[in-house]
Parts: sequence; C-alpha cells; structure tokens
Amino acid sequence: MSSKKNVTRVLIHAPIKKVWEALTKHGEPLPFFFGSVMHTSGLQPGAQIRMRTACGKYTGVVGEILEVDPPFRFSHTFKFTQRNDPACKVTYELKEIEGGTEFTLFSDDLIDGTPTSKDMISGAPIITNTLKSLVETGEIPFQSRLILLMCRLMKPFTPKVCLSEHWPLDKASE
Repeated sequence: MSSKKNVTRVLIHAPIKKVWEALTKHGEPLPFFFGSVMHTSGLQPGAQIRMRTACGKYTGVVGEILEVDPPFRFSHTFKFTQRNDPACKVTYELKEIEGGTEFTLFSDDLIDGTPTSKDMISGAPIITNTLKSLVETGEIPFQSRLILLMCRLMKPFTPKVCLSEHWPLDKASE
C-alpha cells in the first residue's frame, strides 16, 4: 500500500486570530466541516476529538489531537467512523501574510485508492473555500449550502456504527 499527501491552500482576507477562532470553535455546527460539531476532551496534544452531528446522535470522525500551536497550527489524526480504512493525519497551518491569512490544509498518510483518500482529496477544497467565505463574509457558499442540505437529508440513512454511543468521549471535558 502506498500513502500520499494532499495539500490545499487558500488566502483568507482576515486576521489570523479570526481564522484560528473559526477553525477551533467547538460546541456549534461548523459549516466548513459539513455541519459537524467539534467535541474534544481538551484542546491539547493527546486529547480526543470527535466530529458529531448537531444533535449529537452520530459521530462521523474520530481522532486524537497531535499538535496545538495557537494561532498557527492544529493537527490531529482522522478516521471516518463508517469506514475500515486506516486513520490519516490532518494538519491546519495558518500563516499571517499581507492581506490576511494563508490557510493550508494538509492530509497525510492517505492510503492510495481508499474511500477515505478519495473523500479527503475531494473534500479539502470544499472545506477551505467554505472556511474562507464564512470568515470573510459570514456567508456560506451556495455549493456548501447544498452539501449541508444533503447531509441533513441523508442523516436517517447513517449507519448504526456511527452512533455516538459507539464513540464515547471523556465526559468531564466535553
């Protein structure tokens, strides 16, 4: 099996702190993460991370935080709960530049040909462009609104393996 890396970069016309705050927000739906709500057992290395539906019934992504360096870098492992594919690594890198923030999304350790690899590569531009629009304008692009609608419509068909009861998180810090 060969592994690969995917890199997606965008310039966000906003201060780095504003981008960081949007990226690491938890407790409310994040349109750039397909409407998921980020839950963590703490925003520090070694902490668990869960991406759940707004109602909390389903968990789509699980992982462990690897690195947190505000407001420059956030990294965690990433595994879709409905897939048997190996976990990959996601890193968000923010760099202050003239005119705003250079935002880079790295996806590492993608196993070539797996559904996870395909979804990570096709999803990265949606994530970066939705984050850009949301931070710059407060608006969600039309394409992203359609995807969010599809996610809500498909929720009744979510596999039982994705039920949050199968993916607990330390309740003390949730």
